[in-house]
Amino acid sequence: MPTRYSGTPEERRALSTYIRLWRASHAVEVAANRHLADHGLTISQFGVLEAVYHVGPLSQRQLAQKILRSSGNLTMVIDNLERDGLVTRERDPQDRRVMRVTLTTRGEALIARLLPDHVRGICDLFGVMEPDELETLGDLLRKLGLGVADLPQGQPTKPLPS
Repeated sequence: MPTRYSGTPEERRALSTYIRLWRASHAVEVAANRHLADHGLTISQFGVLEAVYHVGPLSQRQLAQKILRSSGNLTMVIDNLERDGLVTRERDPQDRRVMRVTLTTRGEALIARLLPDHVRGICDLFGVMEPDELETLGDLLRKLGLGVADLPQGQPTKPLPS
């Protein structure tokens, strides 16, 4: 559904594309992660388990950057994973101010069991696209992400008309 905003063609095109991107992203996120509730996990909890599983012990700051969450939000996520016996926090021997999040045996077993089905589900979701379309989409999303990362925070790319 195109935007009903009555701006310039450039504004309408950008806004319509943003709406499509947001809706598609939300639909994919919900569908890809629906199964997590069956295991008592949130998307953020799964993200922590998956990151530590693949990368190894990480600090809370590293985890926040890796899974795109605020470190404040991550404190509660890690508290709950620790409460459930899926992770532990350990002081970094090189910097005692840093707490490293590590998988427990139980956490490692859970993520190892969930990950193959999770990946299959994502493959199924993207099965509506041809391989070359996926490559193109990936390239375009990378370009968008890198371009946005280069923008000054809180400032439009072009002066707004008066």
